[in-house]
Amino acid sequence: MKSPLPLALGIFYLIHPQIRIMKKVLKYALLVIVVGLVVCQFIGPDKTNPAIEEGADLLSVENVPANVVDILKTSCYDCHSNETVWPWYTSIAPLSWGIINHVNDGREELNFSTWKSYKEGKKLHKLEECIEMVAKGYMPIEGYVKMHDGAELTDEEKVALKGWIKERLGDYVGEHHVD
Repeated sequence: MKSPLPLALGIFYLIHPQIRIMKKVLKYALLVIVVGLVVCQFIGPDKTNPAIEEGADLLSVENVPANVVDILKTSCYDCHSNETVWPWYTSIAPLSWGIINHVNDGREELNFSTWKSYKEGKKLHKLEECIEMVAKGYMPIEGYVKMHDGAELTDEEKVALKGWIKERLGDYVGEHHVD
């Protein structure tokens, strides 16, 4: 019986140049990726916290109980106000791009820092949306909860938030005769 070793060596020598070529291609591809990631650190959207008009924030305009203030500050304000705390990982592109765009989208949808500028109907609608988004588990978003201890709302916090919002909705309905 013939040894399979010569056959194996023959196959190795046939593919050996291809292995060298693949190693070279992978090395250059890795270099391009690393250079690309370094360049990405210098481009992309800016992290911003627009100026806050004194007295325009939800917490200044509304009578919010302390426990609800804590809930809003811990679970909502980073994406829905101009008081975002930017953690270290928001400086690493391309991850930072997604987070910055998410915060900008969150502020556009609901910005507690500009609450005073909202018309009463918009305030009512935004409060209703808050109840709905929390009840369905859409807010705070899963990625935020994973990266921020204490951001996930407990059942008690959901009840407290919903109770305060319903109280505010009742006030708006009573004051503005909204059906």
